[in-house]
Amino acid sequence: MILTRKSRLSRLLTTSASLITLLITSACVVGPKFKKPAAPDVTGYTPAPITNTTSTPNVAGGEAQHLTEGGDIPGDWWTLFHSKPLNDLIERSLKANPDLKAAQAALLVARENVLAQRGAYYPSLTGSFSATRAKTSNELSPVPNASVFQYSLFTPEVSVSFVPDVFGLNRRTVESLKAQQEQARFALAATNITLSSNVAAAAIQEASLRAQIDATNELIKINANMLEILRTQYAKGYAGELDVAAQEAQLAQMAATLPPLLKQLAQQRDLLTVLAGGFPDKDLPEKFELSNLQLPQELPVSIPSKLVEQRPDVRQAEENLHSTSALIGVARATRQPSFNLTGDIGSMALAFGNIFSAGNGFRDVGASVTQPIFEGGTLMHRERAARAAYVQADEQYHSTVLTAFQNVADTLNALQQDADGLKAAAASKDAAAATLDLAKKQFQAGYVNYLGLLSAEQAYQQAVINVAQAQGNRYTDTAALFQALGGGWWNRSDVPQH
Repeated sequence: MILTRKSRLSRLLTTSASLITLLITSACVVGPKFKKPAAPDVTGYTPAPITNTTSTPNVAGGEAQHLTEGGDIPGDWWTLFHSKPLNDLIERSLKANPDLKAAQAALLVARENVLAQRGAYYPSLTGSFSATRAKTSNELSPVPNASVFQYSLFTPEVSVSFVPDVFGLNRRTVESLKAQQEQARFALAATNITLSSNVAAAAIQEASLRAQIDATNELIKINANMLEILRTQYAKGYAGELDVAAQEAQLAQMAATLPPLLKQLAQQRDLLTVLAGGFPDKDLPEKFELSNLQLPQELPVSIPSKLVEQRPDVRQAEENLHSTSALIGVARATRQPSFNLTGDIGSMALAFGNIFSAGNGFRDVGASVTQPIFEGGTLMHRERAARAAYVQADEQYHSTVLTAFQNVADTLNALQQDADGLKAAAASKDAAAATLDLAKKQFQAGYVNYLGLLSAEQAYQQAVINVAQAQGNRYTDTAALFQALGGGWWNRSDVPQH
């Protein structure tokens, strides 16, 4: 009896397989076939060819930077600053940052959704068993062959159901989900790059702020000393009350610039702590100084045709375009006929021990087709909406590409301007220092009045702050260039490549 039951099941599966094969071999996939957008036909990022930056001798961060076209971006580009605290903090952030972990989970969700949808390619097989106790009316004919009005019924059953993907509804759905999975993968890469860039930028800003705070403290000390000198001279009749009052105002103004700098420093420390996955009540072990950073002197610049492959935001936009293209096929497939194949095999007995007895088995094979006839225009408008969504995604892709090229152009221009800015700031500081030194000597000798000294002092104060800011700009925009070129995520083992 068991062999007979297996034979019936085999015949059922063979018949179903024949119908499935017939439908699949005649199947087609409706909707447009996605074509990857071509790389922009441009040969550069700026109207003029890129050139190496100028140098400022004897100033930290004043080295010339050489731009190498076609160079690859290292995955750990921040190590080019040769700062162990920066390396440690970024690596710790890449392990503990919650945004990065959330992006990793989002990729897993997208991957599982693809695998779940792929299950629709295969027949579904379900098993069931029911046991009932029933009594029929004496006015009716008894249901069982045994002519009894009260009986038990045991029914084990196996059901097979399959919906052939004749017009590619499932294939287009899987295609769209796979594109969404790729979007999640590139979102993870973008989060990785953004995190490392934000940590580097915040660390550089902290270093610049510390230099500005040190310079401000030094200037406050200078002004305080000058005030003491003026007060002594006033007591001896060599200086006027107006001179003392002016220096007091100058000292107060300089002291007033310190709290905002300290506030910014505290905020940068809080930001770095949170980026590393910690709470701001615990201070970081790392501290950053401009003197502990080295300016990368060899900068790779990717060729324009490579940029669209390297920028994760561009790749996200591309996969969004791919997903919307597949959804056009999904919308078209829903307007086509759908087929359904079913089969059941089982047994029905009045006694549990007779379930596998001869003559108690049953089986059936069925096929159905459904064709939408009238849906009030719903399916038609859904397809039109899908096509409009594709146009929207296409324009968003082109906008993202333009923004990517703008980012690179902005940073390349910034690098040269930063170099020139530091050179000018350093020259201004040297000139202001010489002027101040001369003014002090002439003031002590009585050749210039206090107003001349005050003017020289103010110029020097601003020059010192400008140099610290210019140094920070060079480091920050160098980090921004690596980010604009894609951050080298394709060279990292902790970012999935497929």
